[in-house]
Amino acid sequence: MTINLEKILKLITYFFVALTILLYFYFKGYLGDNDDINSSKIMGIDVSNHQKEIDWDDVNERLVHFVYIKATEGGDFKDKRFNQNWEEARDEGFKVGAYHFFKSCKSGEEQANNFIDSVPKEPDSLPPAIDLEFLGNCDSNKTDEQIVQDIVVIEDRLYKYYGKRPIFYTNNHFYDRYLVGKFLDNPIWYSDIHNKKPKIIDDREWLILQFSHTGKIKGIDTDVDLNYFNGSKDEFLKWAK
Repeated sequence: MTINLEKILKLITYFFVALTILLYFYFKGYLGDNDDINSSKIMGIDVSNHQKEIDWDDVNERLVHFVYIKATEGGDFKDKRFNQNWEEARDEGFKVGAYHFFKSCKSGEEQANNFIDSVPKEPDSLPPAIDLEFLGNCDSNKTDEQIVQDIVVIEDRLYKYYGKRPIFYTNNHFYDRYLVGKFLDNPIWYSDIHNKKPKIIDDREWLILQFSHTGKIKGIDTDVDLNYFNGSKDEFLKWAK
């Protein structure tokens, strides 16, 4: 049996060329992201200290169009990675916004002060986001009306300071109790990992949908929340001004 060395060398050459191309696209970030990401949509992620140190240079900006970064929580907590994430994500060209985790046992005024003290007023940043949910919240003896009033206060303070109407991150549990028929000028960032097109109880439209808590993104070692904008690129750019 004769061995055709020329054919073998050609096959080896083709193999290494294909491998080189594959590795190039992988390290450029065109491969390696999970199947949940739909390149036809305006996709975004939200991150905090839980994602540990992020290599923003490796995050694929062709797939991730916007980023919300946790800045503050309650009256005095500041996310220790906020400044680093904010600066590095902006340096890489991502459209960036900051979010505050609302604590029902703290006043709206002190929570607004905490956020304003932490988040720069950048004209090209996304509108501030207020995270409104029960999970991880604190016990409070306030009435529903008092909690709504605290939301009124923080929303008004952030709107006046940043000049952009805050978006409310929430889910059906919090929305159904506190937000039905209220804050109609504030866009809704809705969390529902079970329904691709969830319906809010009062037929209100949501602007952003958080659809996964287990996204895989190159440059981020942990799972990450995935979101998409409910509209066209032009609509996104208009809202994101």
